[in-house]
Amino acid sequence: MPALTRRGRIMIGVGVGILLLLLIGPRLVGITTDWLWFTDLGYRSTYTTILWTRICVFLVVLLIVAAIIAAAIFTAYRSRPIVVSSSGPNDPLANYRAAVTRRPRLFALLPAVAFGAVAGLIAQASWSTVQMFLKSERFGVKDPQFGKDIGFYAFDLGFYRMALSILTMTVIIAFLASLMTHYVFGGIRLGGNGTPGALTSAARIQLAVIAGAFLLLKAIGYWLDRYTLLSSGRRAEIFYGAGYTDINAVLPSKLILMAIAIICAVAFFAGAVLRDLRIPALATALMLLSSLLIGVGWPAVMEQFSVKPNAQQKEAEFISRNIAATRHAYGIDKDNVRYEPNWTSVPPVPERVNTDTHTLSNIRLLDPNVVSPAFAQSNSLRNFYAFSKQLAVDRYNVDGQIRDFIVSVRELDPSLLDKNQQDWINKHTVFTHGNGFIAAQANKVDSAASTTDADSGGLPVIQVSDLDTINTPKYQQSAPIKVKQPRIYFGELIAKRPDYAIVGTEDAAKEYDGEGRKKYTYSGSGVSLGNWFNRLLYSVKYAERNILLSSVINKNSKIVYNRDPRDRVKSVAPWLTVDSKTYPAVMADGSIKWIVDGYTTLDRYPYAQPTSLQSATTDVRTLTAGQTARVQLDRDVSYVRNSVKATVDAYSGKVELFAADDKDPVLKTWMRVFPGTVKSHAEFDKRADLRDHVRYPEDLFKIQRDLLERFHVDDPKEFFSGSDYWSIPPDPTTQQTGQQSVTPTPVPANLRTRQQLQAQQRSDALQAPYYFTAAAPDDQNKSQFQLTTVFTVLKKPYLAAYMTASSNPASYGKLTVKVLPSNKQYIGPLQAQDRMMKATTEVRKMLEGTVVEIYGNLLTLPVGKDGVLYVEPLYTQSKNAGSAVPKLFGVMVSYNDKVVFDPTLAGALKLVGINPAEVTTPDGALPGMPPSAADQAADTSPNAARDEAVNALNEALNAVSAAQRSGNFKAYGEALEQLKAAVAKYQALPK
Repeated sequence: MPALTRRGRIMIGVGVGILLLLLIGPRLVGITTDWLWFTDLGYRSTYTTILWTRICVFLVVLLIVAAIIAAAIFTAYRSRPIVVSSSGPNDPLANYRAAVTRRPRLFALLPAVAFGAVAGLIAQASWSTVQMFLKSERFGVKDPQFGKDIGFYAFDLGFYRMALSILTMTVIIAFLASLMTHYVFGGIRLGGNGTPGALTSAARIQLAVIAGAFLLLKAIGYWLDRYTLLSSGRRAEIFYGAGYTDINAVLPSKLILMAIAIICAVAFFAGAVLRDLRIPALATALMLLSSLLIGVGWPAVMEQFSVKPNAQQKEAEFISRNIAATRHAYGIDKDNVRYEPNWTSVPPVPERVNTDTHTLSNIRLLDPNVVSPAFAQSNSLRNFYAFSKQLAVDRYNVDGQIRDFIVSVRELDPSLLDKNQQDWINKHTVFTHGNGFIAAQANKVDSAASTTDADSGGLPVIQVSDLDTINTPKYQQSAPIKVKQPRIYFGELIAKRPDYAIVGTEDAAKEYDGEGRKKYTYSGSGVSLGNWFNRLLYSVKYAERNILLSSVINKNSKIVYNRDPRDRVKSVAPWLTVDSKTYPAVMADGSIKWIVDGYTTLDRYPYAQPTSLQSATTDVRTLTAGQTARVQLDRDVSYVRNSVKATVDAYSGKVELFAADDKDPVLKTWMRVFPGTVKSHAEFDKRADLRDHVRYPEDLFKIQRDLLERFHVDDPKEFFSGSDYWSIPPDPTTQQTGQQSVTPTPVPANLRTRQQLQAQQRSDALQAPYYFTAAAPDDQNKSQFQLTTVFTVLKKPYLAAYMTASSNPASYGKLTVKVLPSNKQYIGPLQAQDRMMKATTEVRKMLEGTVVEIYGNLLTLPVGKDGVLYVEPLYTQSKNAGSAVPKLFGVMVSYNDKVVFDPTLAGALKLVGINPAEVTTPDGALPGMPPSAADQAADTSPNAARDEAVNALNEALNAVSAAQRSGNFKAYGEALEQLKAAVAKYQALPK
C-alpha cells in the first residue's frame, strides 16, 4: 500500500479531531454546565456521586467483559494448529491470519474492548441499581413464600439479575469469538469437496468449557427466577403474584431445570476431558426437552385441568397474599385507612347537620379550573403576564379561622411577548420575572350576580400581593396573606423553552420591574457569566452567539435556567418521581415557595399489584390542565410512598428536600447514597409554616383510590368473584364527543358548557378528586383540609363510598373511607348531576342564546354524621364581550331527595332544609356567610328587593315543577310566563 504523505496524515488527524469534537464536544459542554449548575444550587455532591458511579460501573464492566472476551480470543489463538491447512492459493483468510499473527494481542484486545465498552455504556445507565444494592436498607417485612426480607427484592435481586445478564451476554460473545478464531486458524474445519471436517482438541475443550459456563449461569438464572415468581402476572385478570400453579408447578420446575442445567454443565466439562461430543449433545437435547416439558407443559396442564376448575378455593391463599402486600406497598393497609361502615344507614339528624359549621361555612364556590380567566382579566396587567389555566387550592388563617383560597402567581409567559419584545435582549435580559401572589377566598364572591352580563357580581374577591401593594398601609394592616418578595423568577409558565435569563448585571439595572420604567437587578443565585469560558460554554449549550458577544453581559452577570420547580427537584433528586402538579405557598418569612411532592417507587414488590402511573393518575383535570399539564411516565410501579416534600423558592430557585416519611426504607437507602441532600424528618417538623401548607398529593391519592376499588375487600372469595368491587365515577360535568361549544368568544377547553352536557354522553375521563376544608371525618367539631373522592357501585351510578385524606399536620396522610350499606341505594354524582340539570331546565332556557353556561366542581360533602350534600356552582360567561370571564350565577344543591337552584348558597341550603347555626366570629357572622342563614355565602348584604326577587324566582320554579307533574298544559304555560317575569325582575336589579 502507498505511504501517506505528511500533509495527508495531518488532514486525516484534523478530520478525526473535528469528528471527535462533534461527537464528544456537546457531551463535555453538558457535563461542565451541569457541574456549574449543581454547584451553584448546592447539590454538587449529587452530581459527582452519579457521575463517579457511572464512570466506575462503566470501567468495571468494561474490564470484566473485555478481559473475558480477550482471554477467550487469545486462548483460541495460542492453541491454534501449528500447520493450518489452506484452501488453496486464493484462501481468503490467509491475509487475515498473517495480519493477526504479527499483532495477536492487538487483534485480541480491539474487539474485546469494543464489546466491553458497549456493555459498560449499557450498564452505567443502571447506576441507581448499583447504588441501591451497595447502600440498601432492610424493610423488616418478609415475603410469605421464601421468608426473605423485602429489601432483597427491592435492592438486591435487580443487581443480581443485571450482573447475570452481563455475564451471560459476555459468555455468549466469548463463545462466538472463540468459535470464529478457531475457524480462522484451522482449529475448526467444516470440510467439503472430499475434505473431512475436523475439530482440534483445544477447540473442543475451550468451546465445551465456555458452553458449560453458560449452563452454570443458566442454572443461577433458574435459581433467581424463583424469586421473580412472586411478581408473576399469570392470573393478572384477578390478582398478581405467585399463584397455585406458580408455587406448585413452576417453582418446582425451576429447581428441576436448575439441577438439569448443572448436570448438563458437568456433561460439557466431561465432554472436554473425555473427548466425546455425544455427552454434551445428549445434555443439550435433555435441556431443550426439559425446558419444554417441565418448564412449559407441566404448569400449563396443571393450570388448565386442576386450578381453573377450582380457582376460587385454590387461589384463596395467594389472593390473601396479594391483598396484604398491595395494601402495605401503597400505604392503604389498616394502619393508614380507617373504614366507617354503614354510613347513611340512618337518616341525618337536622340539628347535627345544622351545627356542622366547619363544613357548611367552607363550601367552595370558586372552581380553580374555571376562575383563571377572572384572575387574568383583573390582574394580568401586561401582555406578557399570565396565570396557569388550572389554579391551586390552599388554606390560610383568616381571623382565627382556616379558610380555603384559590391561589396562583402572576408569572411571566415568554410565549405572550409581542413581536417587538422578542429580540434576544428583551427576551433574556429585560423580561425576566413575574410579579405577585394572587389569592381569592374560595367561599366568597364580590356580590351575588344581578344580571348575566353585569360587570360585577359573581366574581372572586381577589387579594393581590405584588410590588405595588405590599408596602401600602392597608396591605400591612389587613392582608391575611403577607408577602415580602413577590418577584417570580421560577415557575411553570416562565420555564417555557428557551427558559434561561441573564440577570444580576449590577452596573446598569435592566430587568423590567413594573410601571414607570422601573428596573431591577436580581440578587439571587445563578451561574456566573463573569468569565469568557463560562460564556463560551453557555453560548454552545444554547447555540446562541449573543451570550458570547453581547456587551449587555458583564462580570456581574448570572444565568438562571431549569426554572420549572418540578424539573429542579427532579434534577437534584433523580431518584424521585415528582407529582404532576405543584402549587405556590407563602411562608412565614414572606417568601413564596413552590411545594413539590416527591415519591419513592419500586418496580417490583412481592405479591403487590403493579400500577401504571400514567393511567392511574389521569382524569378529567389532567386532560384539560392547559399549558402546565404534566402526565406521569407510562411505567408500572408496585410500591409508592410520598416520602419527600420539596420546596423551590420562587425568587432564588433554592431547592430544599425534607423527609416526610422517615420510616420508608427506600428513602433511607437514597439518603445513604446521597448523604446530606435530604433534610431529616425532625427538621421538617420544625418548619411549621411549611407543614401548614403541605397537601396530601393528588397523584398518590389517585393511585390509592384506583387500588381501593378492589383492595378494600378482605375476603379472598369475594375478591375473586368481584361482587363487592367499586368504580370511580366519570366526571359528571364533561361530555364524551369532545365537540366544542359554538360561541363567538373562545371558551377555555377545561370549561364545561350546557350544550356539551345536553349531549347526554359521559366522558371516559374520571372525576378528579378535590381539596376543601370541612369537618374532620371523625370529629365534627374540628376542621380539616382534605382531599376527597367518591366511589360508586361497580358499573352502577349509585354511591358506594366516600374517601378522604387528611392534610392537617396532626393527622396528615390518614385515609377515611365511609362505606354505604350494600342494602341501600343512594344517588351518585351522575344521578345528582342529572337531577340538577332537570331542576334548572327552565332557568337555563331563559339564559339560552345570551351566555355560555359553565359548570364547576360537583362537590360531594358529608354533613352532620349521615347526611350527603351535593353542591355545584353554575357560572355564566357573556358571548358578546371578547374579555368576558366566568362569573358565579347561582348554586345547585341536592340533599335528601331535594334539588334546588338559588343565586346564593345560603338560599339554596335553606330551600333543602339546612339552616346553619350561627357561631361567634369577629364580625358576629357564620364563617363565610352573613349573619342570616338565608343569606348567601358570598359575604354580601342582600337587600329587601333582592330577597323579594329571589323568592319570586323560587315560587315560579315550584309552579313550573308542579305543572309538569300534573300534566296541565295551560298551567304549565302560565307557570313559564311567571318564571320569565321572575327572571326579568331579578336581572333588572341594580348592579
